[in-house]
Amino acid sequence: MYDWVEMKFKNQAIEKYLYYFLFIHILVWTIIPSSLNTNLHLDTIEALAWGNELQWGYDKWPPMFPIFTEFFFKLFGNQDWAYYLLSQLFVATTFLIIFKFSTNFFKDKIFALISVMLLEGIYFFNYTTPELNAFVCEFPFLAATVYFCWKAINKNDYLNWFLFALFAGFSFLTYYLSLYLLAGIGIFFFYDIVRTKKINFKYFFTCIIFLLIISPHIHWLYQNEFKSVGYAIFRSFNDPLSGINELRIIDHLIYPLIFLIKQISVLIPFFIILIFAVSNFKIKINFKDRRLIFLFAIAILPIVLMFITSFLGGIRVRTMWMTTFYLFPGIFFIYLFKKNIKVKNLNNFFVSFFLFFFLSPFLYGVDSYFKKEKRTDFPWEKIALFVQNKWNKNFSDSIDIVVGEGWLYGGWYAGNLSYHLESRPKLKYKVDEDIKTGSIFVEPLNSKKNCRGTTLNLKPYFEICMIGKK
Repeated sequence: MYDWVEMKFKNQAIEKYLYYFLFIHILVWTIIPSSLNTNLHLDTIEALAWGNELQWGYDKWPPMFPIFTEFFFKLFGNQDWAYYLLSQLFVATTFLIIFKFSTNFFKDKIFALISVMLLEGIYFFNYTTPELNAFVCEFPFLAATVYFCWKAINKNDYLNWFLFALFAGFSFLTYYLSLYLLAGIGIFFFYDIVRTKKINFKYFFTCIIFLLIISPHIHWLYQNEFKSVGYAIFRSFNDPLSGINELRIIDHLIYPLIFLIKQISVLIPFFIILIFAVSNFKIKINFKDRRLIFLFAIAILPIVLMFITSFLGGIRVRTMWMTTFYLFPGIFFIYLFKKNIKVKNLNNFFVSFFLFFFLSPFLYGVDSYFKKEKRTDFPWEKIALFVQNKWNKNFSDSIDIVVGEGWLYGGWYAGNLSYHLESRPKLKYKVDEDIKTGSIFVEPLNSKKNCRGTTLNLKPYFEICMIGKK
């Protein structure tokens, strides 16, 4: 077997191998979904539709995610591969930041590299990443939040406290679950205050900057009846499988138990790879180790807080919501077991890493190739071309607005038309009476609504009412 120890694992060479790893990750996870999928995922389509009319918030998300999709649309248009690439750029940037952050905890950068490579054992960073959504977009902001938080704690200068607040604000503006990480950091600050019996007044400076950054979105929430927050709450208590939409006492036990089982399942590959890096698992925990406590606060505490939320609130925590909670277990466990890791005995670790690294895209490719009834197989490009041709034959103006109610007829059907049609019409979820020409209404089949224009039946999906200038 090739001797990995002889691969010039010196600190000055480690980053080179990290860049190789990141490049291959980006390449693999951009090419495979681009080649096998005929359509983007729902969350990506919705973000692209919302980005067409940038606001400080939307029905389901804060504003940051649509800003990035809109920027890429300006560069690449409706080229699906660009959004798979954007997703991997988020992931790779996150890995790079975590690596830089990890070097503050290890003298030997090989441990920092292992901390990042372990994350390939968590499917949130590979298998699910073709589904570009707000959680993937949030990765680098959360990583930067922790990175600059640690720098601020150690340097205690205004620049790093400002950058910490800035990226914490950006994380919140991407999705609200960042508050769990910030809560973990807040608990660490409280621990530091108790330990030192001193209050660092730069904490207040950071809070002020954070509130200033998120204030436009808070104002938007107030003006729009807290729609996006209401959607998150609805998704927590609405169970489409059981048809039960009200809180039950038993939910306080069932949902936390389901939560634990799911988290253990997610981490099984991670721990399999970790086993090959650690020679033994006997450790002595130093409860006065400030670095270990900080890592615990960012890697473990947010998960514990989510469990407590599920237990106290009887909330069903969806698996995808935990996407951003697993950025830091790699560095936490490597720091915990670093004395039990022998650099000369890492052959099996790298073998197991490469196994999972290539197994994940292989399984994704097999699933995409053989299952042809997923949303990513929907022939939206052909449907949009057909609709565009019908419009051009009947009307002289362009399509400015596409309307559909609900996530199916609005976010999915109308959103895809907005993405694929030549004029990239704006998406609306409700019919507005002042909409007259240049409009397409996506409606259920056999809709009894009176169409004032031309009807187009697209069986077996939906029908369209087109209103334009003759």
